[in-house]
Amino acid sequence: MIFYFSGTGNTKWVAQQIAEALNETLLSIPDLIREGRYSFTLQPDERIGFCFPTHGWQPPHIVRDFIHRLHLQGIGTNTFCWALTTCGDNMGECMTILNKELFTVGLQAETLFSVIMPESYVCLPFMYTDTPEKEAWKIENAKRQTAHIIPIIRDCKRGIEELERGSTPRLYSYVLGAYFNKHMVTDRKFMVDADACIQCGKCAKVCPVDNISGTPPTWLHNGNCTCCLACYHHCPTHAINYGRITRSRGQYYFNISHQD
Repeated sequence: MIFYFSGTGNTKWVAQQIAEALNETLLSIPDLIREGRYSFTLQPDERIGFCFPTHGWQPPHIVRDFIHRLHLQGIGTNTFCWALTTCGDNMGECMTILNKELFTVGLQAETLFSVIMPESYVCLPFMYTDTPEKEAWKIENAKRQTAHIIPIIRDCKRGIEELERGSTPRLYSYVLGAYFNKHMVTDRKFMVDADACIQCGKCAKVCPVDNISGTPPTWLHNGNCTCCLACYHHCPTHAINYGRITRSRGQYYFNISHQD
């Protein structure tokens, strides 16, 4: 089985390619949380995988919270556990943090991957969406990398780490990332231009944590927001912004046409 979380679709696409190739059950973490499903029984020799985007050089809090509640029966010494994170550039010590969380439920991801995908976080001064050329280049590379990853998982090859940690991974994850995830993952800076909003409701539909209500949208401020920016990127009129900084920024979400 594969547990996954995705905001703008990058991780969902990668996880789907792996699940379809290996005939694995693909489970959406937000859907499981809505259903209150945290208990699972592994079949003999069943693989278990975790796929998620890197948020501020750490696993998203929704993934960490889900793992804390996860109860798995059937874990054995031969259980093969793997993990994959998507990121726009690098992922720091994201997987080290993930494995600390998995340890609490009796798991360790022995085989680890990071897959570079188009940038989607645009809420800081130095962060922008990729150019169309760079976006296409990243997706083509991701297709090749995913095709390479699939047989590794199929054959349960252990101890493989193919990770883009960056030049100073501990600084990224434990200093910058710690500050980011504590102070900057919030829905309180989202705003909507009521004149530009066409009240299509798409933002509420694509929000993975049901944090948006009504048209024009309002954010619920209930602590569930992951700052994945799905609402911002899917808005067809760019009516949604995260403060003033995103008004001049681009939009991106993974489109099924990228698979062609």
